[in-house]
Amino acid sequence: MWETKINPTKIFELQCKNTTYFGIGSIKKIEDILEVLKHKGIDNVIFVTGKNSYKVSGAWDVIEPALNTLGFKYSLYDKVGPNPTVDMVDEAAKFGRETGAKAVIGIGGGSPIDTAKSVAVLLEYTDKNARELYELKFTPEKAAPIIAINLTHGTGTEVDRFAVATIPEKNYKPAIAYECLYPMYAIDDPALMIKLDKKQTIAVTIDALNHVTEAATTLVTSPYSILLAKEAVRLIVRYLPVAVNDPENLVARYYLLYASAIAGISFDNGLLHLTHALEHPLSAVKPEIAHGLGLGAILPAVVKTIYPAVAEVLADIYSPIVPGLKGLPAEAEYVAKKVEEWLFNVGCTQKLSDFGFTKDDVPTLVKLAKTTPSLDGLLSIAPVEATETVIAKIYEESLNPIS
Repeated sequence: MWETKINPTKIFELQCKNTTYFGIGSIKKIEDILEVLKHKGIDNVIFVTGKNSYKVSGAWDVIEPALNTLGFKYSLYDKVGPNPTVDMVDEAAKFGRETGAKAVIGIGGGSPIDTAKSVAVLLEYTDKNARELYELKFTPEKAAPIIAINLTHGTGTEVDRFAVATIPEKNYKPAIAYECLYPMYAIDDPALMIKLDKKQTIAVTIDALNHVTEAATTLVTSPYSILLAKEAVRLIVRYLPVAVNDPENLVARYYLLYASAIAGISFDNGLLHLTHALEHPLSAVKPEIAHGLGLGAILPAVVKTIYPAVAEVLADIYSPIVPGLKGLPAEAEYVAKKVEEWLFNVGCTQKLSDFGFTKDDVPTLVKLAKTTPSLDGLLSIAPVEATETVIAKIYEESLNPIS
C-alpha cells in the first residue's frame, strides 16, 4: 500500500552499528566484553546507573564477580534519576575523571544509558561540560568506549546514537545524536526486566510504540524503518497485556525487548518528529512525568494530525491496533480514537490535565518545543508542517480524552 509513496531515487543511510547480545542469560556475556576491553588496555571503568535497579534486576550479581575475576578497577555513580539532568552528567564525568576511568558502562534504562553516553563524551573532552554538549555548542567526534546493559524494554538507546538530558534552569530537554554515541557492546537480557512494575512496563513500552510511529512517518523514513515499525507494533500489541498481567513471563519480556530494540534501530534510521518534540517540554517542566506516559498522552492527537499525510503507512503498521483500515485521510479521527482506546485498555490512561497542565500552559509548551536545542530538527521532518498553531492544537487536544 505505502510502497508507492517511497521515492526510490532518495538515498538513505542504513544504521545498525553495534554488537548487542540478546536473550535470556546474555548478562553473562559481560565477562567476554570485559575481556575485550582488557585486551585493548582498558582495565578501569565507571558504571553509571540508578540507585537500586542494577542490584534489584540481578545484573550486579553477575557483573561484580566478573570485574573481580579479571582484575578491573571500577567506580560506581548511582545517582541517575528519571529525566536526568546535565548536572548529573557533569557530576558523573568528574567522578570518572578523578578515578581514571577509560570506559563507561551504563546499567539501566534510557536515563542511565543516555547519561553514560554523555559521560563518555566528556571523558574525552575534558575542557567541556554537559550544558555545552546539550546546547550544541560543540560537535563531539570521539567518546570513551560505551557499554550498555539495558534494564528496560522501551528506549532502544542501547542500539542507537541518541542521548537526552535536561537543562533544568531553562526547562530544555534536548536530544543529541552523534556517531561516537553508539555503544561498543550492549546486553539485552529479558530476565533482568521481570522486576519492572506495571507502570514502568507500560511507560517504557509506549515509548517504543512512539518511536516506530514517528520513525515510519518522518520525511526521511525508509522501507527499512517502516518494516521494523510494523513488526514492533505487532509484538507490542500482542505481548504488552501479557507482561502487565504476568510480569515474570519471560516470553512476553523477550518479545517486548525485541520490539524495543528494533524500534531503536527503526528510529536510528528514520528519526523522530512531533510526539517526542512535544513530549520533551512536558517532562522538562515536570520531571516527575514518566517519558513514555507523556508520549502516550499526546499520541492520539499526533496521530489525528499526521494521519491524512501518511495514511497508507499508519494504516499498515497500526493494523494490530485498528484492523481494517483503508489508508484514507478521512479515517484520521477514527484512528486517533481507536489508538486512545487501546492505550486506555493497556493502562496508559493519563492525559495532560492529569499531569497538572491546563490550556494556560500551552503557549509556554509551544515556545519550549520551538526553542529547545535540537527539537527544531525533529519538527522539520514531521509529515505535516509543525507550525505553532499545529503544535498548540495537539497540546490542547491532549489535555483530556478525545470526546
